[in-house]
Amino acid sequence: MAEKAPGGVQSVERVFELLELITDAGGDVTLSELSSSTDLPLPTIHRLLRTLVTLGYIRQLPNRRYALGPRLIRLGEGANKQLGALARPQLKSLVDRLGETSNMAVLDSDMVIYVAQVPSLHSMRMFTEVGRRAHTHATGVGKAILAQLDDETVRGIIQRSGMPTPTPKSIGDIDSLLLDLKLIRERGYSIDEEEQEIGVRCFAMAVPNAPTPTAISVSGPVSRVDQSFAERAVPLLREAAQAISDEFNQS
Repeated sequence: MAEKAPGGVQSVERVFELLELITDAGGDVTLSELSSSTDLPLPTIHRLLRTLVTLGYIRQLPNRRYALGPRLIRLGEGANKQLGALARPQLKSLVDRLGETSNMAVLDSDMVIYVAQVPSLHSMRMFTEVGRRAHTHATGVGKAILAQLDDETVRGIIQRSGMPTPTPKSIGDIDSLLLDLKLIRERGYSIDEEEQEIGVRCFAMAVPNAPTPTAISVSGPVSRVDQSFAERAVPLLREAAQAISDEFNQS
């Protein structure tokens, strides 16, 4: 749970504590699970949940579990657009200096969602629509994000989302993924070796201290995005990721 802000409004802090607990639990929980995860009195939890259900920010499922509600989607979409707008100058700088498409994505309900892109000027280039969702294990940005999490959290994400293999080179089992994530943590960046699309290679890096798990990437045809490209791209990705982090934390 986040530390309480000095001078904060207690009821607001409690509402966001409940929303974050439901999110951390994978999107839905029972009343007793919430009660065991917080020091809030049960009547207080029940009263706050009832208010949030009425407002549409939480919904109660037929099995009486509580889940995040549809009105949060609008807030999330607005926040994602703002994150993308803040990062766009750095993504453009990457494209200008490297010549390949640059993306930013965030973790959202066990998937990554692309929130910003600056395309390459090459006619043959990597293209992903802003707003597209993808599995974490088969994308450079997704693996960069997963590498920031502990293995147990990663297992939970994969268990809920599954591990489809878009190409023959995609990782298809959790043990292989965890080995790859260990390597990513050691070197500081991830590589999508034609795991999302045959013929496309991607280098990605997590944005440190982002408000939500976030990563940026540069992607292009394997004929251009090779080892010499990596030697130029990795320092620039690191520089851009830090600049985006600084921008986020000033906003």
